[in-house]
Amino acid sequence: MSHHFVEFKDVHFHYPDGSPALNGLSFRISHGESVGIVGANGAGKSTLLMHINGYLLVASGSIVIGDLRLDKRTRQDIRKKVGLVFQNPDDQLFMPTVFDDVAFGPLNLGIAHDRIAERVAEALGTVGCLKLKDKPPHHLSSGQKSAVAIATVIAMRPDILVMDEPASNLDPKSRRQLINLLKVFEHTKIVASHDLDLILDVCKRCIVIKDGRVAADGPTKNILSDKVLLEENNLELPLSLQNNHEQNSTSIEKNIPKENTAMNELEKLNHLLHHWKEHNDEHAETYKEWASKAEQLGKNDLSAALNKIYGAAKNLSSLFDEAMKKSA
Repeated sequence: MSHHFVEFKDVHFHYPDGSPALNGLSFRISHGESVGIVGANGAGKSTLLMHINGYLLVASGSIVIGDLRLDKRTRQDIRKKVGLVFQNPDDQLFMPTVFDDVAFGPLNLGIAHDRIAERVAEALGTVGCLKLKDKPPHHLSSGQKSAVAIATVIAMRPDILVMDEPASNLDPKSRRQLINLLKVFEHTKIVASHDLDLILDVCKRCIVIKDGRVAADGPTKNILSDKVLLEENNLELPLSLQNNHEQNSTSIEKNIPKENTAMNELEKLNHLLHHWKEHNDEHAETYKEWASKAEQLGKNDLSAALNKIYGAAKNLSSLFDEAMKKSA
């Protein structure tokens, strides 16, 4: 895996209910590239990310990471080189203390015990959370949890860093610290986000996903300043470009400010509501799948409980729809 590239070739994937998520997705990301993944809700962004690390496996097509084709046999080796940061930090924090959570990955990689403390301190120091090392994760704020979740991946020193909505729970200062951190990460990074200003700041290349396919792929400044392209994919210009575009649509690039303006709180909430609903819908299908598997295993009580969770998730989806209408 000396070159650390990521290549999708005609990748297809359907959820258990038959809903298509990826429909012939193809692209190649080379070593050292910084790539933003953007698209409307349900476009397939999170599904794409979960395939890179083998959390989901292709129905057809192929994924190659470095010199390994991703499948059930190789995904454990690939996970040693690919670090995935989930949008919800609670999905990654489960140990009694922050130190234990950050140490978990390196220990499983076989790092010597006498080097673990150094590795943990380095990772927590990078995200500005060293003072939290002895705290239980459930005592942390949302922003602190997000930073520590990033540290759990950094501690494994991945060659490819993959992040799903890394700034969604961060305050403006923490968001800026994250952007500065991503700018100095030396290896390949792939970031999916509704925060197009973050993508503009961090990623030199941008891939637009629509209906599980690549709708556009090119330099980030070109992609994210193309108002027509973005509107065709149910996206809007980054906030830092909107005023400039109105003033002079032909000179956007030279007018990009050095520091992006802060996202209006209501607009940010609207972005978050859409993203939360997308993840909730994906999780709902997972609950339904496992309810069916539990029934096949003769665990009818467990199946019934999972179906109740599935029903609750679908009800929650309706509440998200209602909230989005009111935030519009």
